[in-house]
Amino acid sequence: MIGKLREIGQNLGPGAIVTAAFIGPGTVTTSTLAGANFGYVLLWALLFATFATIILQEMAARLGVVTRKGLGDALAELFHASVWRWPLIVLVGAALYMGNAAYEGGNLAGAALGLSAIVGESAWAFRGSIGAISLLAAALLASGNYRHIERVLIALVMVMALAFVATFLIVQPDLGAMLRGTFLPTIPDGALMTVVALIGTTVVPYNLFLHASAVRNRFSGPEDLPAARTDTVVTIGIGGLIAMLVVATASASLFAAGIAVTSAADMAAQFEPLFGSNAKYLMGVGLFAAGLTSAITAPLATGYAMSEILGVSEETKPNVMRWVALSVILIGAALSLTGIRPVTIILSAQFANGILLPVIAGFLLYAMNQEKLLGKHVNKIAANVAGVAVLVIAAGLGARSVLGALGAI
Repeated sequence: MIGKLREIGQNLGPGAIVTAAFIGPGTVTTSTLAGANFGYVLLWALLFATFATIILQEMAARLGVVTRKGLGDALAELFHASVWRWPLIVLVGAALYMGNAAYEGGNLAGAALGLSAIVGESAWAFRGSIGAISLLAAALLASGNYRHIERVLIALVMVMALAFVATFLIVQPDLGAMLRGTFLPTIPDGALMTVVALIGTTVVPYNLFLHASAVRNRFSGPEDLPAARTDTVVTIGIGGLIAMLVVATASASLFAAGIAVTSAADMAAQFEPLFGSNAKYLMGVGLFAAGLTSAITAPLATGYAMSEILGVSEETKPNVMRWVALSVILIGAALSLTGIRPVTIILSAQFANGILLPVIAGFLLYAMNQEKLLGKHVNKIAANVAGVAVLVIAAGLGARSVLGALGAI
């Protein structure tokens, strides 16, 4: 048993980057609001989102392991002689670049809010924190050391996990209510947008590009598919569990006490049963960890995707990827320093995500059914049924996000 656990631990990695990407400030904030405003009843949305993410990310990982190509490489090859090639490049490239730059602004702002909670809230501390975090993320990406980045991300995700696990055990949530909220889907009045947000912050389209590219640095070929699947299921499952623990702790503390969440200080109140007056420091560390992990992965994914879709040579790809990633950090830092509220930046990113997710999921499904790419490892019927179900729901959520942003509903 110990040997099996050690083997699983040694294979963890690429999936941890995906987990680090979606456990960002937006997920922590949205999950806290879900628990504080509606109790345990929306846990089912996170359960669905976690399974949907595993389904899509398994496909992306299988594509990378079998073909030794990223999703962008595969799409560029499949559409090489098609009239749709350049429209595809423009659509996916623009959406990824703009969407991830907006996400980056929210990630940097979230991480800076975490540091501000520790050193004190002031304009200079906020701006200085954004500058420091931007430089740290840029240094990690510019180094090009994937293994080093991976270890940093895993460590930061573990900080988040341990903090919420410890608090979960102390606040003693209502297990019966948790089970009902997890397995009996209901949407209370006024909760639809929160449901959309919970799913939208978990099923992230750029992670499909990131995962397909990242697995090539860890796994050698089709013989490693079982290990890649284990990595995907375990790490993303842990990420989903973290998000559900945030909802549960907020339900047991904030919702039970009738505390309305309007700031990071309000969010920190859920840790007070365990950490008392030091709760703000734990929330600060948590937001910083969540923000930094996402601040690294969003530019990294954009660099992978753009270098692959543009079809640059293997010799120049690392440099193109690095400069694209650094430019995303620069734009995100500029956005977060303009005075625009982080909430506005995050909403803009959700608008882009609502458009992009069903498009990217559709392209992934198309690629996963091409025998010339995957041979015997193409999607089977069950995988296609699950993938189409996720695609239909994602399209519905995307339409709801777009119509909501346009004020049509």
